Amino acid sequence: MRILVVEDDVKLAEGLKRDLKQHGFAVDLCADGVDAEHMGKMEPYDAVVLDLGLPRKPGLDVLKSWRKDGNNVPVCILTARDAWHEKVDGFQAGADDYLAKPFHVEELVARLNALIRRSSGMASPQAQAGGLVLDEDRQTVVDRQGNTHELTGTEFRLLRYFMMNAGKVLSKSRLADHVYDYDSDKDSNVIEVYIKRLRQKVGAELIQTRRGQGYIFEGNP
Repeated sequence: MRILVVEDDVKLAEGLKRDLKQHGFAVDLCADGVDAEHMGKMEPYDAVVLDLGLPRKPGLDVLKSWRKDGNNVPVCILTARDAWHEKVDGFQAGADDYLAKPFHVEELVARLNALIRRSSGMASPQAQAGGLVLDEDRQTVVDRQGNTHELTGTEFRLLRYFMMNAGKVLSKSRLADHVYDYDSDKDSNVIEVYIKRLRQKVGAELIQTRRGQGYIFEGNP
């Protein structure tokens, strides 16, 4: 899954990118409100971590602009402002969650995973679909026979996106957009390699090819 982190504190932002990547996310960084507004409109993010005190345009105005345009990407506000009325302002502007600084990255990861699951229609505390159970902490998957398989970072992001979008036809370009960050070489042909590896681990019948369209994960989320 692909995350946008909007934070003008360079040291904090770089640390968040490193930590979130270790937890299985593709991460883009943005340091000001104007660029963040543009990136949020142009790129297909699965969630956004948004600071409020941004240069050029406040984070709250960025969020209002996204919601006005119909962009319903899950947003977790991250800020040093912890007054209750500011939290209310954030939720009224369309925020989905709120985390005050300082914080533990494990809590942020848990909140992001919960936001993404809810936005995909999953009510369970773990990602489950097609008889598979994904362990987001260990980046492993338990198959329908009860066997546990370790996943590489790309395999994990790809399988999680499939499971979150079970029953939908997904093109290679769409999969690449949600598996890789902005600076990566999004060669959609490489997706075929990772899908082959996933089929070997979880069963070829779960990931079906739709000729001329892409792939579909067979299983209810």
